[in-house]
Amino acid sequence: MSIRNEQIQPGWNLEHSYTALPEKFFRKIELNPVHSPKMILLNRELASSLGLDPDELQSEKGASILAGNELPAGSLPLAQAYAGHQFGNFTMLGDGRALLIGEQITPFGKRVDIQLKGSGRTPYSRGGDGRASLGPMLREYIISEAMYALGIPTNRSLSVVRTGESVIRETKQPGAVLTRTAASHLRVGTFQFALGGGTEEDVKALADYALERHFPGADRAENRYLFLLKEVIRRQAELIADWQLVGFIHGVMNTDNMAISGETIDYGPCAFMNSYDPNTVFSSIDVQGRYSYGNQPRIAGWNLARFAETLVPLIDEDQEKAVELAQAELSSYLDLYHQNWLHGMRKKLGLSLEVEKDESLFNDLLDLMQEYEADYTNTFRALTFQKCEELPFSDTVKFMDWKARWKERLQTEQKSEKEVQEMMQSHNPAVIPRNHRVEEALEAAVQRGDYSVVKKLINVLADPYAHTPEQEAYCSPPPESSGPYQTYCGT
Repeated sequence: MSIRNEQIQPGWNLEHSYTALPEKFFRKIELNPVHSPKMILLNRELASSLGLDPDELQSEKGASILAGNELPAGSLPLAQAYAGHQFGNFTMLGDGRALLIGEQITPFGKRVDIQLKGSGRTPYSRGGDGRASLGPMLREYIISEAMYALGIPTNRSLSVVRTGESVIRETKQPGAVLTRTAASHLRVGTFQFALGGGTEEDVKALADYALERHFPGADRAENRYLFLLKEVIRRQAELIADWQLVGFIHGVMNTDNMAISGETIDYGPCAFMNSYDPNTVFSSIDVQGRYSYGNQPRIAGWNLARFAETLVPLIDEDQEKAVELAQAELSSYLDLYHQNWLHGMRKKLGLSLEVEKDESLFNDLLDLMQEYEADYTNTFRALTFQKCEELPFSDTVKFMDWKARWKERLQTEQKSEKEVQEMMQSHNPAVIPRNHRVEEALEAAVQRGDYSVVKKLINVLADPYAHTPEQEAYCSPPPESSGPYQTYCGT
């Protein structure tokens, strides 16, 4: 199998390299048409980058395609099989409400999965209706695009189409289909499926496919499967550090929700932290705090260990040696994560040089933030623009001492105040998808059919490092009277 990389003409240019894998990895599926699809949101910039005509997608036919009523030219719809440890419990799974239209080859030869979410039942639906409600689909669009704007690897959202039908959850909700794009939907859980439901040859076929699609350079490696493990570890270390640096909480870090490409996927009960607290959990089902903000780096390491287990049969014929080699790579993960986090924290505080005492400087600030329940995003924003009086601990002795240490540390950089501020401004967002702002937008859309609030929020979040006057109103945390925020694995 050869995955090409060449410039091609715009339009639907779908390929299906995934179908070269053994048939157990997917099931071809029939369409499940909806009553009256209507385009609600279309990401015109993303459409153009994919080589698609935004005006055509905005048309009645475009809405029909992105609702799953009809297929674009060259499409071969399928649902992918995978497994996963869900809150630590292993389960065989699959796309229960998603349809992969195909792999779009962009005008510059990039291969991108196009997937419909909420498009109806599949062989993996396990009794579910395969549908999705409008609110969660809008929510994923908002947050995934905000993550992209923040510079964090993520799947992206192309459109939300209202189906004209209702879905029954706790109450009757308007139905919708989200079209999302990703480098691929290869998950740790895909490899677990191959190992648990297949043979060593199946794992090898999947690993070879993953290497060709995502990790060029394997042919130069002494051990291509150890190279695969090493590269996935590296990308996850970078990704989780990115999450921590902006206060993002994924909420459901099951192994089936970890993409080996290093992109953030499967936005369910995710949210952004307001007051800094490592124990923060938003998901209603995470009663033990398994996927809390502070636990995310460790959980990613646990998931990577499950990935390594699937590759052990390929790494070396001597399984004892293979385990040793895999463990040696896994042992590097936390240090890689830590180095990425330190690098990001330096940038957030205007620092470039690596100084050993930096970590204590960072941790002491975080301790202050936790003690005084300071807003995570706004603390760094205030430091960026020298507005320390806005901090809840600004007049404390602890902060005065910390600030003096920070200023002394900045002097070792030999940079001007302007250079420091510019660095901090480009690494500390003015706006994030504040939970109360997201809910405000969803309520207007779902309850009143008013999509203007959603669209305005998306526009505000599109350039989070701009620090414009228009973003000011979106910087405030929720009022204290709003109470604890809780998210759900909405469908």
